[in-house]
Amino acid sequence: MKTTNYLKRILLIVLIFSGFSSCTEDLDRFPTNALTNEKQFSTVDGYRQAMVSAYIQFAGANNFFYRDFFELQEVTTDEIVNTWGDHQETTLSWSSEHDQSTGVYQSGLYLITLCNNFIIESEASLVASRGLSSAEQDEVEIFKSEVRFIRAYAYWMLMDLFGNPTFATEETLKNGEVPGQILSADLFNYIESELKEIAPKMIDARANEYGRADKAAVWSLLARLYLNAETYTATQKYTEAIEYSKKVIDAGYSLEQNHQWLMLGDNYQNTNEFIYTFNYDNEKVRTWGGTNTYSLGAAGVPASINGMSSSWNLYRVTQQIPALFPSNDPSIDKRAVFWTENNESSRTLEVESLPNSLNGYSITKYRNVNRDGSSINQENTFNNLSDIDFPVFRLAEMYLIYAEAVLRGGSGGDTNLALNYINQIRGRAYDNNPNSTAGNITTSELDLDFILDERARELMWEGFRRTDLIRYKRFTTSDYLWAWKGGVKNGAAVDVKFRLFPIPVTDLLANPKLKQNDGY
Repeated sequence: MKTTNYLKRILLIVLIFSGFSSCTEDLDRFPTNALTNEKQFSTVDGYRQAMVSAYIQFAGANNFFYRDFFELQEVTTDEIVNTWGDHQETTLSWSSEHDQSTGVYQSGLYLITLCNNFIIESEASLVASRGLSSAEQDEVEIFKSEVRFIRAYAYWMLMDLFGNPTFATEETLKNGEVPGQILSADLFNYIESELKEIAPKMIDARANEYGRADKAAVWSLLARLYLNAETYTATQKYTEAIEYSKKVIDAGYSLEQNHQWLMLGDNYQNTNEFIYTFNYDNEKVRTWGGTNTYSLGAAGVPASINGMSSSWNLYRVTQQIPALFPSNDPSIDKRAVFWTENNESSRTLEVESLPNSLNGYSITKYRNVNRDGSSINQENTFNNLSDIDFPVFRLAEMYLIYAEAVLRGGSGGDTNLALNYINQIRGRAYDNNPNSTAGNITTSELDLDFILDERARELMWEGFRRTDLIRYKRFTTSDYLWAWKGGVKNGAAVDVKFRLFPIPVTDLLANPKLKQNDGY
């Protein structure tokens, strides 16, 4: 198959996903290239490179994909007030022509297209016909399972944000079909079945290369999927959330001793807690997205703290977040990494005005320095890029999933064990020791409200808050208000439609099979 045909296959879907129209004649005029799929996929290294091109979409090549996802998950909540822009996310007032959500939608579908193409090219009979050895064919089969995981993760992102996105598999791509739309409950079932099918084929937990997915990554996504099943399908699956979070917990992971080491420039050392990561390197993965944004974005944080050359004055927290901690500094709970200064002046706790970057504390969770405080050597011309890897899944999340699923009535769990997991998280937070009793709570204190607050304390700025508030039915309702929710300083309820983002107008115009989400 010539590259012309390969690119036509990719381009057909990408144009549809991107909201542009084309015709067969245009595609036929796509320039030829001497490189062929037969050459690209003639060796196991060629397959490896193609697999890496899928992985890198999260961190490098498509550098605003996860940055936009992060902002949709965080800036829409109490965890981040955005200084820049028109504040549609902060006030929950976006329309169907919304740049960030459009970017995530189209980037996600582009990644899915890459994955679909890889899956076609790694069909067993095709791989065998290319002369790869039996051992190499087995390795390609592992690559294929990992790419199916990447596709499942991308579909989870789209399901969580949009509910009912465009849907295409390798069969859609092979047949040159215009993709249709899938309902959230059906997409949930698809993701679940994909993950269960590939799990036995993945490399064992903790045995793969750092930054590649393994069995534990699959189990982690299943645990997260099941915790939120009622949101996606109107059916609870807390028993399954217990089962799969426990699989990860029992796979040999342990909490890192120091919570403040989790998001440093040398956090590649945290393999005892990290399950699957997006890897950043200031020389090899140059991006203004990802952890570069999270460290530079914290408003007013000086270079001596964030390990970068400056601050973008972009992100702050609402006053509701510091209120979750015993103090506004890490003297008690070391996760309270609030930055309350700005050069010679103090920052205000309350967000009086959205454009004022001095309103609201900042967060110093992401710091591009080493554990010993030494600086990261910058190997790039910008002299301002991050080495902080982003943990997509880590053990503490699995502890929190287990505890919440037990409290919500899932079977097969144990309340005392759930309490133990929470107290390990808090022991680390209070005393740099998961076995410490310094932050312990009792069984009577362990309830669903506590879990929601503990998730905010532990997972702050890690891309969870919107999903959590929706699961607790507090995202759009008046049951929980935070500063500037609904465009009001003290917060106000908003239309339930904002639980989902709109299908981009460009995609609706380009694909008649798509239907807009309710309310847009």
